[in-house]
Amino acid sequence: MEPAVYAEAHAAPKEPLSFEAFLLQYDDAHAEWVNGEVVPKMPASVEHQDTSMFLLSLIVNWVAYHELGKVYHPPLLVKLPLPDTREVAREPDIVVTLNGNPGRFAEQYFDGAPDLIVEIVSPASRHIDRTVKFEEYETAGVPEYWLVDPDRQYAEFYQRDDAGLYRVAFGGSEGVYRSRVLEGFWLQMEWLWTRPPLREVLTRLGLA
Repeated sequence: MEPAVYAEAHAAPKEPLSFEAFLLQYDDAHAEWVNGEVVPKMPASVEHQDTSMFLLSLIVNWVAYHELGKVYHPPLLVKLPLPDTREVAREPDIVVTLNGNPGRFAEQYFDGAPDLIVEIVSPASRHIDRTVKFEEYETAGVPEYWLVDPDRQYAEFYQRDDAGLYRVAFGGSEGVYRSRVLEGFWLQMEWLWTRPPLREVLTRLGLA
């Protein structure tokens, strides 16, 4: 008697989802779109939220005071202009577009390369923020990329050079970083971990 042969069940491959369909189906969800696939975003920790809101407050006040442009936070999507066949729409923690940025705002997303992107790193996102998104933002032409890791109390700040490559402008847990995109803006690293009263920090920055 011949042994029974069982056909292995295979799930039918999913059809790529167009960006337009993604916007319609996931308009109320935190998710990113990568080459036709939907990538859900995990809920952020309280530490992540606190760090993000503190840094967002500083940047929003600086940009508004100096009338430099616009600042956004999730759920704004950024559809990156990658030069190959890849199509990617990310949802960074903080997005800054300066006056004169050639990108275009649509109803639900920004189409282009922002002038500054900030990602607040979590244990689950650490690898993709440091590798995949790093390469995407660099290739798309984002001039500055900040990686802030509150769990490790460490931050890295990258600036794009004349060859289009990110170079480490500053990294550490202590000291001062001075932005090139946000002219005149400086950030004391310890503020990110201790989060002193906002008014005190804004006063130090000459905004209050």
